Amino acid sequence: MLRTTIGWMTGTSRMDSSKRSGAVSSTVAQSESSDSIEVDNSRTVLLKIATLYAERLMNDICLVVDGVEYPAHRLILCASSDVFQVMLMSPQWSESQESRVTLQETPQCAPIFSEFLRYFYTGQIRINHSVVLPILSLADKYNVKDLISLCLDYMRNHVALAAIHGTLVSWLQYTLNCGHHDISQACQNFIKWNLELVAKTADFGNFDLDILVSLLHQSSLVVKDEMTLYKCLEHWLNYQANRLRAQLLPEEVEVTLYQLVIAVMSPVRFPMMSPRQLADLLMSPLTKKYKEFFVERMSIGMSFHSGQINRVKEVSMSEKDGALLFEPRLYTVDTCSSLLTIENFHSLPSYHMRTLVFSSHSSLAEYAGDRVCEWVVDIYPKGVWFKKFFLIVWQGTVEMPEHVKRSVRLSLTCKEPLNSNMRVKIGVLIYGLQDGVEHIARVTEIIHRFSKKDRVLNLDDLLPFEELNPQQGSVSENVVSPFLVGPNKDMLKLHIVISPAN
Repeated sequence: MLRTTIGWMTGTSRMDSSKRSGAVSSTVAQSESSDSIEVDNSRTVLLKIATLYAERLMNDICLVVDGVEYPAHRLILCASSDVFQVMLMSPQWSESQESRVTLQETPQCAPIFSEFLRYFYTGQIRINHSVVLPILSLADKYNVKDLISLCLDYMRNHVALAAIHGTLVSWLQYTLNCGHHDISQACQNFIKWNLELVAKTADFGNFDLDILVSLLHQSSLVVKDEMTLYKCLEHWLNYQANRLRAQLLPEEVEVTLYQLVIAVMSPVRFPMMSPRQLADLLMSPLTKKYKEFFVERMSIGMSFHSGQINRVKEVSMSEKDGALLFEPRLYTVDTCSSLLTIENFHSLPSYHMRTLVFSSHSSLAEYAGDRVCEWVVDIYPKGVWFKKFFLIVWQGTVEMPEHVKRSVRLSLTCKEPLNSNMRVKIGVLIYGLQDGVEHIARVTEIIHRFSKKDRVLNLDDLLPFEELNPQQGSVSENVVSPFLVGPNKDMLKLHIVISPAN
């Protein structure tokens, strides 16, 4: 019945279909020779449909949400939602025989149900960071596919906005549970690359335990140092303690809180803290309260710094993911990273490079001393130009023609490898701008071995060339790259992180 009705609305029927093949050629010929025109009066028709809802005309069903009545039309509901179509047209459902249907909605969804229903009639709805999640929840529940796509597109383009307004963790957890994998991955990347920014919001306390623990096991987490991560988790635990006190008895609170401490603090990489930081940790109220657990974790850290290799191996083998405790994350502390910026990016000539020289610690363990390794970073943000040169081989001289490579390249040189097989973890953190929020927008991570014969590592396509240089590509010249930051959006900003891979 619904397909027949829609066919009538679009001007097609079975009779039309049977006549169509024979009538097409004559119709085309007539239209070419006549002065007929195609009239588009769809706006007026849509306005008439919207008026049915606005003025509550000719409704044949009433939806009740949280005690509020919403007169509606079965045809519109069924045409817009697969769920309503089954509910209202299948005899097996009791709702199909009723003129009044009560719907159970969450406290977040009930207040915006009117706007959700209005979308069925008008195709218009106002979306912002605070309402997109309940709108998406309704669209998912009733399988309104076009509205689902609109919500997901909005979320994809406003992840940074959600972060500063304290809704990003909720976005992550909902999209992860509902299978919107592209958006959940975008949310997760933003959180793990900008954890300190997200941890300052109240929404950080809403992090589900399992999702948070999964995040803590990742080595691609970007944070100043491991002590900073510890403090972020302290903040999360304080939020849980306040929540539990309002729900449980005092003795139940302590048992549950102890379990939470074990769960979130076990993945913390205490060996990556310096001995001074480990000593300062003894003064923390949380450490004092759960002294036995923390002293044992801190002793693992001190074993690493004092060179107790057997103890390190024992922990790596006996604990689940124990080896990760001795693997550095992407730390932005000065001892293993440096900032590289290119100001006035638009005035930088094509194929020119900028250079950064800095040093990083050769070992994270205290017993190894303060030896450092020096690095030279060359960044080619506007392509690489290989000039013509001559290659001398035993047969003679071979001319190599010039070549231009449209690639954003980073060349990393180890000036003097400290041993014949120096293994390091390299992270290139690239900043971006979205909704006026500066954040780490892209991360490239690689493990590489340097030696006296292999001192140079070239990373090509660090960013899509056309995205960083839209004026050199096919994109409109008015488009500004999302990877340029600063007040005038003319600064390329990178953080180079190099740590020894234990």
